[in-house]
Amino acid sequence: MSRDDALRAAQEKGLDLVEVAPNAEPPVCRIMDFGKYKYQQQKKQQEARKRQSIIQVKEIKVRPKTDEHDFQTKLKHVLRFLEEGDRVKVTVFFRGREIVHKDRGLSILQKFVASIGERGKLDQEPQAEGRTLFMLVSPAAKK
Repeated sequence: MSRDDALRAAQEKGLDLVEVAPNAEPPVCRIMDFGKYKYQQQKKQQEARKRQSIIQVKEIKVRPKTDEHDFQTKLKHVLRFLEEGDRVKVTVFFRGREIVHKDRGLSILQKFVASIGERGKLDQEPQAEGRTLFMLVSPAAKK
């Protein structure tokens, strides 16, 4: 149908003539209510944003000399973060000559992994970076 005929048909129905595929030969157009179409697209995007989940990375810092009670407190925080669906970065930071005892830091991180158990999975193995030792833990897949 010619362009003029299509425009006339759209005006008779009180709708808009919208070009759908401009690069096609001949160009493809559709008769529709363009305002309603834009509104529906906006609602779809809004619904998609509502359903999307935002995963944050929370960080817990400990030292090599962290005592058992403090460790348990930090562990409770890690478990709470995992239950909320956030990833957790557990960091052991060393001051001064403590850097010589990286084995203590590794044992603390391994203790975290053992204590978390089935509730989380290790994303990134413990690794050293400067005066810190860290690992990433993410929530376990929900059953």
